[in-house]
Amino acid sequence: MNLVATIVFVALFLFITILGFVSAHWRKGDMNHLHEWGLGGRRFGSWITWFLIGGDLYTAYTFVAVPALVFGAGALGFFALPYTVLVYPMVFAILPRLWIVARKHNYITASDFVAGRYGSPGLALAIAVTGIVATMPYIALQLVGIQVVIGGLGFSTHGLMGDVPLVIAFIILAAFTYTSGLRAPASIAVVKDLLVYITVIALIIVVPYKLGGFANIFAAIPKEHLLLPPVKDGNLGLQSFYPTLAFGSALALMLYPHATTAVLSAKGPNTLRRNWVFLPAYSFMLGLIALLGYMAYASGISTMPDLAPYFKQYGPQFAMPGLLLHFFPSWFVGVGFAAVAIGALVPAAIMSIAAANLFTRNIYKAYLNPHCTPQKETDMAKLVSLIVKFGALLFIVFLPLTYAIQLQLLGGILILQTLPAIVSGIYTRWFDAKALLLGWAVGLVWGIWAASLSGFKSSGYALHIAGMVIPAYIGLYALVLNIVVAAVATVIIRALGMANSADATVAADYAG
Repeated sequence: MNLVATIVFVALFLFITILGFVSAHWRKGDMNHLHEWGLGGRRFGSWITWFLIGGDLYTAYTFVAVPALVFGAGALGFFALPYTVLVYPMVFAILPRLWIVARKHNYITASDFVAGRYGSPGLALAIAVTGIVATMPYIALQLVGIQVVIGGLGFSTHGLMGDVPLVIAFIILAAFTYTSGLRAPASIAVVKDLLVYITVIALIIVVPYKLGGFANIFAAIPKEHLLLPPVKDGNLGLQSFYPTLAFGSALALMLYPHATTAVLSAKGPNTLRRNWVFLPAYSFMLGLIALLGYMAYASGISTMPDLAPYFKQYGPQFAMPGLLLHFFPSWFVGVGFAAVAIGALVPAAIMSIAAANLFTRNIYKAYLNPHCTPQKETDMAKLVSLIVKFGALLFIVFLPLTYAIQLQLLGGILILQTLPAIVSGIYTRWFDAKALLLGWAVGLVWGIWAASLSGFKSSGYALHIAGMVIPAYIGLYALVLNIVVAAVATVIIRALGMANSADATVAADYAG
C-alpha cells in the first residue's frame, strides 16, 4: 500500500464529505420542495454553474477513459475534443429558452416540458424512461475511476473485500446527496475541478520535461496512432465515423438528464449564456488530458515491472494513473487520485438526482400519486436517488465492467432519440405528439438492433450506398430515421385531421 498517497487521498475525501453535508445550509431553502432539493432552488450564479456543469459533463470516467482511448486506439480518442467544441454554440441558442419556460411553469425535468408542450403524458413518459435507462450505466461507469485509483493505491479490487472501498464511497455519496440535494455536488464540484486542473497542469509540464519534450513523445508514437486511416476501396472507415461520432455526441450531451438538471439549476438564462462562452476552457483541458494517452504510450509505462501488473488488470484505463505513479512523489499521487475519485462522486450525485427527479415527476406523480403533496414528492425523490445509487453499485459489483461500458454506449444512442421532442419543442409546435412518439420508437428499435450486430461492442454502423461504405455513429443514423418518421407521420396525421394541438405554453413563455 502507498501509505503517503493513501493518507492524502483519504484526507481530501473526508474534506469533501464534510463539505457535502454542510452544503445543506448553503443558500438554504425549503428542502421539502423538489425544486429546492433537486435544482438548488434555481439560484446558482455564474461561477457555481460553471463548475457544476463542468463537473457534471467532464467526469472521472472522462479523466480516465480519454487517455485510455488515445493510448489504445490513437487519434480516434481525440473525437471528444471537437464534440465538446461543437456543443456550446448549439446549446447557446437552445437551453436558455428551455430555462425560461421551465421557470415560468415550474418544470423540473425535460419530460415536464414535453408533457406541457405537447399535452402528451405518453410522450413525456417515453422521454423520462429513456433518460433513466441511459443514466443508470453512466452512474456505474463513474465507479471505474474509483476502482482504478483504489487499485493504484495498493488495495485489492477483487472479491468482497475489494468492493468495500466502493461501498464506503457510495454510502457517503448517498448520505450527503439525501440531505443536501443538488447543493452538495455543486459545492464539491469547485474542489473537484481545482484538483483536476492542478493534476492535469502538473502532468502536462512534468511528464514531457522528463521525456525530453513533446518532439520526443510524438516521435515515439507510430504513424497509425497519430492519424486516422485513409479511405480505401470506397470504404470511408474512420474518416466518416470520426466526425459523425463527434457530431452525434455533441447533439446528445446536453440531453442527458444530469446535464438538463445542471442547466435548470442556474439563476437565469444570461447565467447560462455566459457559461457557454467560458465552458470551452474545459475543452482545452480535455485536449491536454487526451495527450496523456500519448505520453503514457511514449514512456512505455505499460511494460515497466512495477506497473505492468496494473495494466494487465485494468488495461489502458491505467494510462493516466500510471503516469502519476511513475513520475510524481507519493503525496501528489494522492492529490491526483483524489481528483479522479471526487470527479466520480460529483457527476454520480447529479445523475442520481436527475434520475430521481424524472421518476418522481413523470412516473410517480403523473401516474401513481397525482395529488401528492410537495413534501411527499420530495421524499420520494430522495428515496429514489438512494435506490438509483444502490442499483448502480450492484451493477458494478455483480456484473462485468464490459456490460456497463456496453450499456453506456447504448445509452448515448437512446438519449439522442429524445432530441426531436425536446429541441424542436423549444422552437416550434409543428410536430404532432403521436408522430414524435412513433419516431422515437422507430429510432430506438433501429438503434438497438444496429448496436446488437456487434454485440453492443461498437457504436458504428456501416451503410452501403452505390458501392460506397459509409460507417457512422449509430445514434446519428437512428436520429435521422427518427426525424424523417416523425415528419412524415405528422403530415399524415394532420391530413387525416387527427392532430393534437394541445399546448400548456404560449409564445411569451419563451421570451426573457
